[in-house]
Amino acid sequence: MAIEHRKLGSTGLSVSPLCLGAMMFGAWGNTDHEDSISIIHHALDAGINFIDTADVYSRGESEEIVGKALAGSRRDSVVLATKVHGKMHDHDPNQFGNSRRWIIEEVENSLRRLKTDWIDLYQIHRPEPDTDIDETLGALSDLVHAGKVRYIGSSTFPADQIVEAQWVAAKRGRERFVCEQPPYSMLIRRIEADVLPACEKYRMGVIPWSPLAGGWLSGRYRKGGTSPGESRRAQMLPERYDMTLPGNQAKLDAADALGALAEEAGMPLIEMALAFVITHPAVTAAIIGPRTMEQLESQLPALQRTLSADVLDRIDEIVPPGRNVNPNDTGWDPPWLADSATRRR
Repeated sequence: MAIEHRKLGSTGLSVSPLCLGAMMFGAWGNTDHEDSISIIHHALDAGINFIDTADVYSRGESEEIVGKALAGSRRDSVVLATKVHGKMHDHDPNQFGNSRRWIIEEVENSLRRLKTDWIDLYQIHRPEPDTDIDETLGALSDLVHAGKVRYIGSSTFPADQIVEAQWVAAKRGRERFVCEQPPYSMLIRRIEADVLPACEKYRMGVIPWSPLAGGWLSGRYRKGGTSPGESRRAQMLPERYDMTLPGNQAKLDAADALGALAEEAGMPLIEMALAFVITHPAVTAAIIGPRTMEQLESQLPALQRTLSADVLDRIDEIVPPGRNVNPNDTGWDPPWLADSATRRR
């Protein structure tokens, strides 16, 4: 399969329009290591050269599976990304976050699990208000200068913090974030209003996570059919799938309308959803997260799928640009909104 690769922001690094996300490999999803490795190999054989994982995915197990899959010559041809920030110990408060101490310690753990001497893209998984961004960028810069990390990026940062990180890097002479990894799909379009323009301004790559909106755009959920509230993820994130909530009912209405549009356009909803994300000029690659070989096979055809202007206009009619169908689908809850103490004296 011939794939037209894209540059990751201003780095000159070439990556496939689909990035294989490894979150579902391990205890969080597919516990069969050999099957997970087969899925990774099949994605590479199909032309994907970009893999994204994180230390926190199954507490390191995902990284270990990816490391086994890339053992030998395969590592050299893969752009390998992982992330740091998530809680890696139930009781030690310092095995978490964006501090210099934790980043310097945890990169060594990730390198060991991934069985590699370098990480192509090392990302901060979430912003942390209690840690100065200069401390974080300083630690990451040292890793770049030591050759352990090639590039650095952010994940699920709001637009103002994307800009702040760029300013701090310029002012303090730090390595800068070369890409952002935000939530983006036909149902979750808020980043079109601020995050994507900020990334374009600073020539940052964009690698959206959850282009299928956590399964809402898989084609499984339609009116009168299977309820999202019965999904595996509903047990982990009930607020995203509880069908008694108006925002989730609105998502079902929109998903049903988008499914009908996909049928009319002669393509599976999965392909339309992925093609929509990678069509945006600010987007470099969409992260897919298959748990099974069947799921991967259903997503690979999007590499060859294009959407007409008419279909894109119809999508805009169903979900207006810059809007989240469910306003609560922000990707994370800013502590200054979730914690009442930040708003009261």
